[in-house]
Amino acid sequence: MGQLAVRALRAVLVVVLAGTVFVQALMVWVLASGSDPEDGSLPLTPLRVITILGMGSAQVALVSVWRLVTMVRRGTVFSHAAFRYVDAVIGAIVAAALLWFAVTALNAPGQRDDPGVTFIMGGVGVAILGVALIVFVLRMLLAQAVARDAEASQMQAELDEVI
Repeated sequence: MGQLAVRALRAVLVVVLAGTVFVQALMVWVLASGSDPEDGSLPLTPLRVITILGMGSAQVALVSVWRLVTMVRRGTVFSHAAFRYVDAVIGAIVAAALLWFAVTALNAPGQRDDPGVTFIMGGVGVAILGVALIVFVLRMLLAQAVARDAEASQMQAELDEVI
């Protein structure tokens, strides 16, 4: 992975992480202070709580990707230590999907005249779960690469003994 790509990715991660922390802090302040009364059209308090939790899951994924990028830069990504971060990314994506399904359920009563919106939102939740499955497949590829790397190290050690 090139230095430019690592720096660009880290810059994006920092900006997104800072933005989510800022928005989270504002939403917590609004919830704690009660300065934004609901007008009754939507259940805003549960939506705010879900949004805060969703940003938390995004932050877990961002930090995990940062750690994985660090491992790539050091050349240690093909190790068992990387699985912890990949598993955290998968968990964060699944959590985000479950939170999206909660948003869909909260929004559904307001969509009685147009239930297609609820179906579309459910489809988005399934797509988010699909992303988790893609990352899971990539995790399996990482497991194969780690196994091959261990096998190659073992064969190299045997070859060194013979020589």
